[in-house]
Amino acid sequence: MDINAVKSAYRRYAPGYDLCFGPILDQGRRKAVAKMNCRPGERVLEVGVGTGLSLPLYESSVQVVGIDISPEMLERAEVLRERLCLGNVAALKEMDAERMAFPADSFDKVVAMYVVSVAPDPVRVVNEMRRVCKPDGELFIVNHFRHPNRLMGFIERLVSPLSNMIGFKPDFSLDEFLRKTQLDVLERMPVNFFGYWTMLRATNRK
Repeated sequence: MDINAVKSAYRRYAPGYDLCFGPILDQGRRKAVAKMNCRPGERVLEVGVGTGLSLPLYESSVQVVGIDISPEMLERAEVLRERLCLGNVAALKEMDAERMAFPADSFDKVVAMYVVSVAPDPVRVVNEMRRVCKPDGELFIVNHFRHPNRLMGFIERLVSPLSNMIGFKPDFSLDEFLRKTQLDVLERMPVNFFGYWTMLRATNRK
């Protein structure tokens, strides 16, 4: 994956993203926010906030900051924030998830929904999520990983050379991701249609 290819892909996706990917990926967003079990006053960082589809799911007592690499997606998130008067959304910033501008230990929880298979360096994204999350805070990742079914896995490997064009890696190994990131996973569950996506809940041990 190349960062410019990612930006180009999401520039194309932005106008129709909510229509195409809103309903399909909605269950994963809802389960992730519910699993966060945020307490009043907690600060949450959403990495790859996109058009902001998950923002209305947070309780008003929780402060949310969203970042994304795509200005076109963020423009739509900003419109949503204003339209729904989401005062608890403290900021929406254009930022590279591999090089965040936040100080260490800034957030109680950090979530990345449908992001790690988009990033050029997923390990670096997770390391940055760890850095900006408080010690013993929680990290949440929702993503598609290579399907265990041999036929589906074959199709994903076949499509993999088109990653730069479609904007994500379809042949993305969960086992390799966990080995490289050394995430301390507390919970793992299938989400969305046919459990094709996976949600991970991990503790941030430093």
